[in-house]
Amino acid sequence: MITLQHISYLHANKNVLFDAITFTVNNHDKIALIGNNGVGKSTLLKIISRELQASEGLVKIDSDPYYVPQIFGQFNHLTISQALRIEDKLNAFQEILDGNVSEKNLNTLNDDWTIEERCNEALQYWGLNDLKFNQKLETLSGGQKTKVFLAGISIHQPELVLLDEPSNHLDVSGRTLLYDFIKNTSVTLIVVSHDRKLLNLLNSVYELNKHGITVYGGNYDFYAAQKQIENNALHQDIQSKEKALRKAKEKERETLERQNKLDSRGEKKQKKAGVSRIMMNTLRNNAENSTAKTKGIHAEKIGGISKDLQDLRLGLPEIDKMKFGFDKTDLHKGKILFTATNVNHGYEDQLLWKESLNFQITSGERIAIKGFNGSGKTTLIKMITGELHPKIGTVYNADAKIIYIDQDYSLIENQLTVYDQVQKFNDSGLEEHTVKMKLNKFLFLQNDWDKSCSALSGGEKMRLMLCCLTINTKTPDIIILDEPTNNLDIQNIEIITAAINEYQGTLIVVSHDIVFLEEIKVQDFIQLD
Repeated sequence: MITLQHISYLHANKNVLFDAITFTVNNHDKIALIGNNGVGKSTLLKIISRELQASEGLVKIDSDPYYVPQIFGQFNHLTISQALRIEDKLNAFQEILDGNVSEKNLNTLNDDWTIEERCNEALQYWGLNDLKFNQKLETLSGGQKTKVFLAGISIHQPELVLLDEPSNHLDVSGRTLLYDFIKNTSVTLIVVSHDRKLLNLLNSVYELNKHGITVYGGNYDFYAAQKQIENNALHQDIQSKEKALRKAKEKERETLERQNKLDSRGEKKQKKAGVSRIMMNTLRNNAENSTAKTKGIHAEKIGGISKDLQDLRLGLPEIDKMKFGFDKTDLHKGKILFTATNVNHGYEDQLLWKESLNFQITSGERIAIKGFNGSGKTTLIKMITGELHPKIGTVYNADAKIIYIDQDYSLIENQLTVYDQVQKFNDSGLEEHTVKMKLNKFLFLQNDWDKSCSALSGGEKMRLMLCCLTINTKTPDIIILDEPTNNLDIQNIEIITAAINEYQGTLIVVSHDIVFLEEIKVQDFIQLD
């Protein structure tokens, strides 16, 4: 069992990441830990794994956790055995086999006589048969690195496993192995992921937000349905407050008009009655004070409703606050944009694909490029953009505007500010206030305009890239997305999904996220083998 009581974490600069987090995970539970980028999901996993210490609170865990971290090159300097923390045990086992049965080696091995067998079986299960334990991780692909750490689960045989974005770099075959493990394992699991197919294999969702942890007793589909109910109720509350605000403003206007008419009539009567100037001034002051008091009462009521309305709107999902506004592409539907005829590529005498490629891309299509890691997806993209010519065969590239968005959003220039980055795409000379209105529509408010692009999260860079595309005079004829969901939280995946579904041009996507491909209505596939 895992029990966290009033856990808080402060950054080195004393900023609070989260405060007073309390929850329990029972043995054999399979938990999805979700939340927006930056709320502290990975930090919370590291606290449970004992890699970090909480600033405050109590952590009680019945067994030693095994932690599979996000992979971004931080272990490149280690060998596989070092990364898995089995180097000493494997060395001791080998020395004993070689006849060096020392007390040190026996203590290190600790009667774990099946260590080498488990290691080999684990690598074989994850399709890593060709790897050696003394091999550096820097020689491996992102998917292979992830599989190495996943192989460590069956090597160490823990009762508690913590997974941080485990499917990020995995191809379809790797994801299938991961899904099978999650379905069949009896260990306690806590998983941070945006992979909705994976999340549906788990039996509870723990949502981390600025208010704490909210527990939903079902898989991701159940969670999404509950959130939709909450969101519908929030929209109804907003509509009710908007109606109340309109009524309050109308009531204020009617009251003040009535008060002004009464004051005007009274003043006329007093003049006819010959009331003295001093008394008239006194009566006028009294009337003005009464009007001011009435205004104050209404202003207080209107201010209270406005504040409530503002607070409710802050609770809206980001996607409900955004406006995309893609213009239509100029190309007619069905125009041939790219043709590959007996195309292949490679180096020296080794060709990349078993069979040469023959296909066409026409305007308005939605196509996914599929293939295992290293199958040449990036090579094919470079041919489509005209950056690379095939080794054999021919290609036809139409005169079309192509935007290639990789998973690092490299079109965003880190040295620029948010405002200057958008201006790079402002080829029609839109005025400053119009550009800033566009930024507002993509949730970049005034205090964000001078922020350096280098300080933006993956989700923020994605929103800024979408803003740049909509501010450009000519909508791209082709948008190519390379693993667009890899570094995004679920909310930002929903944003990019909505934006893509509004775009009417040609879409080419590289993604292993099956749910995402379904939601953006991909119709055709190019399979690379």
